[in-house]
Amino acid sequence: MNIFDGLDHSCRRSPANEAIIFEGGTKNYQELYQHVCRLSSALQQIGHLGTGTRIALFLPNRPELVVSYYAIVRLGGIAVSLNVMFKHDEVKFILNDCEAKILITTNELLEQVPDQKETPSVKKIISINPTDRLGVIELNRLLSSASARTPTANLPQHAGAAILYTSGTTGKPKGVLLSHGNLVSNVSATIHHTQMTANDRLICYLPLFHCFGQNFIMNAAVKSGATLVLHERFHPDEILHSIKSNRVSMFFGVPAVYSRLLSVPGIEHYFDSVRYCFTAAAPMPQSLARQWREKVGQTIYEGYGLTETSPFATYNHDSLYRDGSIGTPIKNVQVQIVNSEGQPLPPGEVGEIAIKGPNVMQGYFRQPRASAEVIRDGWFHTGDIGKVDEDGYFYLVDRVKDMINVSGFKVWPREVEDVLLQHPSLAEIAVVGVPDPASGEAVKAFGVLKNGQAINEQELIDFCRARMAVYKAPRFVEFIDALPKNPAGKILKRELRTRHHQETVSQPA
Repeated sequence: MNIFDGLDHSCRRSPANEAIIFEGGTKNYQELYQHVCRLSSALQQIGHLGTGTRIALFLPNRPELVVSYYAIVRLGGIAVSLNVMFKHDEVKFILNDCEAKILITTNELLEQVPDQKETPSVKKIISINPTDRLGVIELNRLLSSASARTPTANLPQHAGAAILYTSGTTGKPKGVLLSHGNLVSNVSATIHHTQMTANDRLICYLPLFHCFGQNFIMNAAVKSGATLVLHERFHPDEILHSIKSNRVSMFFGVPAVYSRLLSVPGIEHYFDSVRYCFTAAAPMPQSLARQWREKVGQTIYEGYGLTETSPFATYNHDSLYRDGSIGTPIKNVQVQIVNSEGQPLPPGEVGEIAIKGPNVMQGYFRQPRASAEVIRDGWFHTGDIGKVDEDGYFYLVDRVKDMINVSGFKVWPREVEDVLLQHPSLAEIAVVGVPDPASGEAVKAFGVLKNGQAINEQELIDFCRARMAVYKAPRFVEFIDALPKNPAGKILKRELRTRHHQETVSQPA
């Protein structure tokens, strides 16, 4: 088994089909396959790589990332993805944590790459573009003398294929080790549920160093023989032009992207070629999903999962879409709601979401204790709070760690956020708990106003109090220009709590 087999299959079936479109250039499946094979041979020649050798990718969304990823897994190596926004110390931590032997990056990002003394495991650094840094190998020179003769590794299901680091929203990043079996099963489920075919064109501006972009979009596109329309980042004008000019048929985005696009005049006309819209990585507000359906005329299908589940776990939905739900389990995966002892709860009861199936990670890389804490009897305990209805549809309530305790009453931030987003002046909202001497914690909302809108804090508090129990409504509101987010669009609530703490400390006594 090898996740590379998907590329091999697509090359044999439709070698002339466009595999990647990037900045006006194209690469068909035959060309992609040949480039991957040459690079895997070159890596073997310079690194004498064995099964499980970690090779780090510190690359933006470019064709070279796709080529490098498949070259690594073809050899039986493990592709380790680094966030391109990381700085020196963050890069150093991950390279040392995974003990990467080779790093592939760009000349522009080299300034954040530590020297060999700081990262002793890294023996070779490859730049995909020209560089004058001493000791760095330029990719084109490396490929110029490479053949394509190195055989593809045939690996057991449990063999490692990729390490993706958690965003570190609750502490130091942990390396999530995903196997070839994890990835192959999840790609199969993705293609099945989205009905992806070789005729599809998938736009991908979501970062390929994140599991959503890497496995759900890139690996699924390659396995199905579809075309990956690749962009380094999300620029609305660029993306909308690309959708029209490249006849994109499948669009993927986090809720914040859909919210932003709704403000574009005539947005529905840009989506004439799009047959399918999908969201994941952050909860989709029901009001936003309804607005998109009314204006664009399309349902936004929703997936739920985590990096630890490769990432796909539930889907809304093959047959009957249900507003507000994260759907039902994908094929070959089980999901249940459990109490604090891990016992299943009946429909309607709120508890932790637990997932079992071939998509569940092998564990956190070299962290057996942390792995054992979250994987028990084969069930991955997500840390997310949810419930299931009588028909087997699951609903996400919130994160365990985000729950706010107000004088003994539980407040789930997402419930408050859903109410606040009904206010016409708000573009985005995030609710967190902040320390309070009287009630233990108090509810605080951080809001981003729509352009040209104005509202004061008390108006928003009153708006919320009129629609839910007073203890759930925010006691404090702060308007900011933008909410802090990770590359996948997930709001970093820890940074908001830190911001509140810093503001409190800086206030005069």
